[in-house]
Amino acid sequence: MEQRVSIIGLGVRDLAAARAFYLEGLGWRASGASNEGITFIQIGGIALSLYPRDKLAEDVGVDPSGEGFAGVTIAYNTRSREEVDQVLKQAEAAGGRLVKAAEDVFWGGYSGYFADPDGHLWEVAWNPFLEIDGAGNLLLPD
Repeated sequence: MEQRVSIIGLGVRDLAAARAFYLEGLGWRASGASNEGITFIQIGGIALSLYPRDKLAEDVGVDPSGEGFAGVTIAYNTRSREEVDQVLKQAEAAGGRLVKAAEDVFWGGYSGYFADPDGHLWEVAWNPFLEIDGAGNLLLPD
């Protein structure tokens, strides 16, 4: 198996509301591969998909009513410390919920968390030890 993630799929309660949050609120752009039942968003070298939670649970074969912390977060790394605060404010203005205000963290960076309208947790972080290239790709050291 190659070391790669292709798509991060988010099960959402209301596809129209999720689309509004990500596309209008955060200013992201849907891919032409999207249709009325699913939304794809190109994010660097991978994609984010928004799909109705009940249909995603049906596809997986699990109960769609699961709630609470699933042990998963999605991270958005910024190029500067100041950008962390800007992104958190934008997410909150778009209808997201601030979960943890940005603060200096033990590993030497600066980060905070927001939840999208479906409760998916996003960390917004500036890491002074990592580089983001011109295309927005996170470059990890060898």
